[in-house]
Amino acid sequence: MQAPGTKLDDMTPNSDHQAAGKTYLVTGASAGIGYFVAEQLAAANATVVLGCRDTAKADLAMRAIRTQVPDARLRSVRVDLADPSSLPATVESLDVDHLDAVVLNAGVMPTGPDRRVNAAGNELTFATNHLGHFALLAHLMPILIATPNARVITVGSFTARSARLDLTDLQSEHDYQPKRTYERSKLAQILIGFELDRRLRAHGIDNASIVVHPGGALDSLTPSRPPLFSRTTTQHLLALPAGALVHGKHAGAEPIVRAVLDNEITSGELWGPRIFGLRGKPHREAPHLHMTDPATAAELWTASSKLTELDPLPLPPNIPVRTTSEYQRHGA
Repeated sequence: MQAPGTKLDDMTPNSDHQAAGKTYLVTGASAGIGYFVAEQLAAANATVVLGCRDTAKADLAMRAIRTQVPDARLRSVRVDLADPSSLPATVESLDVDHLDAVVLNAGVMPTGPDRRVNAAGNELTFATNHLGHFALLAHLMPILIATPNARVITVGSFTARSARLDLTDLQSEHDYQPKRTYERSKLAQILIGFELDRRLRAHGIDNASIVVHPGGALDSLTPSRPPLFSRTTTQHLLALPAGALVHGKHAGAEPIVRAVLDNEITSGELWGPRIFGLRGKPHREAPHLHMTDPATAAELWTASSKLTELDPLPLPPNIPVRTTSEYQRHGA
């Protein structure tokens, strides 16, 4: 119950037993922000499924979580977003008849100047961060629709504020710039998150699509979680000045966990850190216009469907849906 005079944005959900009986899938849960999302959800008594490409790292992550949450209920499934042909087996291995939330968190950043492609011939960053999650969502959608009030949490990036999508060059074939390609892939995820909200509303489905970003999150401001990863005292001390602007990955996970657990948060909202969108407690934000543009999002959905040969939720014809201006009015 919200206390009188307390704003929703100032509340921190009471995690004790609040997610008991719930099952959540977190992609990219063996490192960084995804790990802390899994840890914090486990502390809320949920059953957490760690979706990881590297099964050995998933095992290490579960060991690390259990040092913090001894009675954690954990499982792992192999999720390789760069290989869309593997995703039906991933969903089958979940072996669940309900899924209360999926956190679409996993992602890669380009590690060199050269453009790379996956086995399907799609540019690797866009294919992993966006198309992989789009395809995974398509395979998960029957389970999500069958679960009352299930949530799809799309993890975007603060960098999407300055990114602009080029619908004529989604694969960065004509002008490949690694940093920009990453930023566009995160913007694509955000656009699809808002488009999914429109489609859920159009179908009258009670699931929620919520978009979240973690702000600026540094490894050096993040507490150690052996045997998965460690941060030295020297690294932490050197990073302290940066703490005035950004935070650690454990804090970056908080808006995501809030979006999973807080029933007051509704479909179509954007959440991130309070202070300049870079650090601080979670709060609701007003999305920038280019993040919610219905025409761009619809065209991106169509292109993504063609590239993956999947459609998570076809839009019924002639049904009014929320517009960009309505997302602005529902923002902070």
